[in-house]
Amino acid sequence: MAYEMKDGSANLFKNERKESQNHPDYTGSIMINGQEHYFSAWIKEGKKGKFMSCSVGKQKEQKNFKARGDDEMPKIQDDEIPF
Repeated sequence: MAYEMKDGSANLFKNERKESQNHPDYTGSIMINGQEHYFSAWIKEGKKGKFMSCSVGKQKEQKNFKARGDDEMPKIQDDEIPF
């Protein structure tokens, strides 16, 4: 069974492509009112020690495959077959 996010839940993964201090240390997503949004976190140092600063980004677009129809084999009638 595939993992399904519930409202109010989030996931974060270590950002393996971080190239500058502005890039988040962790990236993932968060579910808000049934919509999945980008979620980022930075590890920072404060007076009381290390903490995470988080940001909720814009809504993620669904990446579902939608067949256009032109990738299907053409239908051939029996009377079109030459043999």
